Amino acid sequence: MKLISWNVNGLRACLGKGFMDFFNAADADIFCIQETKMQTGQAEVNAPGYEQYWNSAEKKGYSGTAIFTRIPPLAVSYGIGQEQHDTEGRVIKLEFPDFFLVNVYTPNAQRGLTRLDYRMEWEDAFRAYLLGLDEKKPVILCGDLNVAHNEIDLKNYKTNSENAGFTPQERAKMTELLASGFTDTFRWLYPDKGGAYTWWSYMFNARQNNAGWRIDYFITSDRLRHVIVDSLIHSDVMGSDHCPVALELGPFPVV
Repeated sequence: MKLISWNVNGLRACLGKGFMDFFNAADADIFCIQETKMQTGQAEVNAPGYEQYWNSAEKKGYSGTAIFTRIPPLAVSYGIGQEQHDTEGRVIKLEFPDFFLVNVYTPNAQRGLTRLDYRMEWEDAFRAYLLGLDEKKPVILCGDLNVAHNEIDLKNYKTNSENAGFTPQERAKMTELLASGFTDTFRWLYPDKGGAYTWWSYMFNARQNNAGWRIDYFITSDRLRHVIVDSLIHSDVMGSDHCPVALELGPFPVV
């Protein structure tokens, strides 16, 4: 099974920058996107064979998530069931026989950390949501988590410790999530691989210089480790300031 996740930073713009070329070439079983920045119906993705699920923010041109799946889900839900966290289109959950798939676009703490307090509230609520799912069946979480967990996960770690995405508070919440029974699939397979990033600023030729951050993830319940085949970063794919990430899984069921 192949899963793809990509923060497209505006789907309508990305459609004009080769989105469908990668979508078709990837041939994924499930393809998740974040930051669609659109309402349902503002753009059409012609994807025969895929069911489509969309969660748009109430605020137009902001946030938003979508999932395209060849595998029909047993059930679909939007948000985490808490009104204060469910107006920005950040979460879609699909239930399959062997696992839950959760596609998320985590809130950014923003310049000046103006939204850090809210980010901390979100982190606790979202972790509780995932743990509730994990009690029922294993979880596959993907998306833009807006945090580089460790120093190896961004180029200029020394100058970013007080910037959104690399504050001690955000990193500690990621540590707490992983310690509660989840695996960062890329870092589990490639613990020492440096220079592996998924987001680059549009400024200062950051992408050309690979001065990036790894903030897009596939995270699974620990008990899915034995079906993980590979966790990939498609850093050569353009069209957004993020690149796609992929997860390849072997046969279920879970033991």
